[in-house]
Amino acid sequence: MKTIAIASRGSELALWQANHIASLLKAAHSDLAVEIKVFKTKGDIILDAPLAKIGGKGLFVKELEEAMLRGEAQLAVHSLKDLPTRLPEGLVLAGVTKRADRRDCLVSQKYESLESLPVGAIVGTTSLRRRMQLLAKRPDLTIKNLRGNIQSRVEKLKSGLFDAIILARAGLERLGLTGAVKHIFTFELEAMLPAMGQGVLGLESAADAKILSMIAPLIDDRAAIESAIERDFVDRLQGGCQAPIGVSAELFDDGSIYARGVAGLPNGGEILAVEIRGDRAGYKPLGKALADKAIALGVKELLARAEAMNNAEN
Repeated sequence: MKTIAIASRGSELALWQANHIASLLKAAHSDLAVEIKVFKTKGDIILDAPLAKIGGKGLFVKELEEAMLRGEAQLAVHSLKDLPTRLPEGLVLAGVTKRADRRDCLVSQKYESLESLPVGAIVGTTSLRRRMQLLAKRPDLTIKNLRGNIQSRVEKLKSGLFDAIILARAGLERLGLTGAVKHIFTFELEAMLPAMGQGVLGLESAADAKILSMIAPLIDDRAAIESAIERDFVDRLQGGCQAPIGVSAELFDDGSIYARGVAGLPNGGEILAVEIRGDRAGYKPLGKALADKAIALGVKELLARAEAMNNAEN
């Protein structure tokens, strides 16, 4: 029997993701044994500082990548939005699985929507992207940093530290937590664009033909096309995982593609939005073309101001 080891963080969501992929691999290969090895990443250890200040979401993957490069594991499963667009030499994004709900949601024990939050309400999120889009609509809100796994964030909400918090809908659904809070208000994409690859699981591995062949049955073509466009957009802008950038590419059943992106200042005072249309056959240049539209409108200068603003606040 063949064996493959999956490197995973120890959070409940990370383990759900690793076990989900393990079950898909075993279903696709009856002669395969799957082992899950847990590693603690720097992002899991440092919880008292914003991610943008300590190095971005790449801190959640470094130890897993090092384990693969040492040969201790052959595969790592990530929330694709946490995986930087540029990977260490020797590792590749081997594939992505079917996309879950890509949207963000506002979670609260008292208030059923963004509009119902009172003036000055305290909302928890560490994401500059979410903060930017929230404050553009409700500049009166008080945004406070909120880190930790999903369960701990929900418990902080329930304890009364926040009037509401912002979470990815996919994470709540994967952990069966949609009934754990009183109100969940899901933002439509017109109101809040997600992070690149949100709702998608990314499979990172060594560039090994045997491993790539093993993973091939798990790959979802629609998610692969959509996430490639989104990651190309962010990569072209040289925006780190914590830059105030939102992007969503949608591949429809008729083969048409609609992609849109936003970037701006963390305080929501200035936001630049771009969009592009294309089709499945010509999807490869779309992410870069969308970024080039934003660059022509001055997004690089805007992101430089955003970084300066964030550094000044932290």
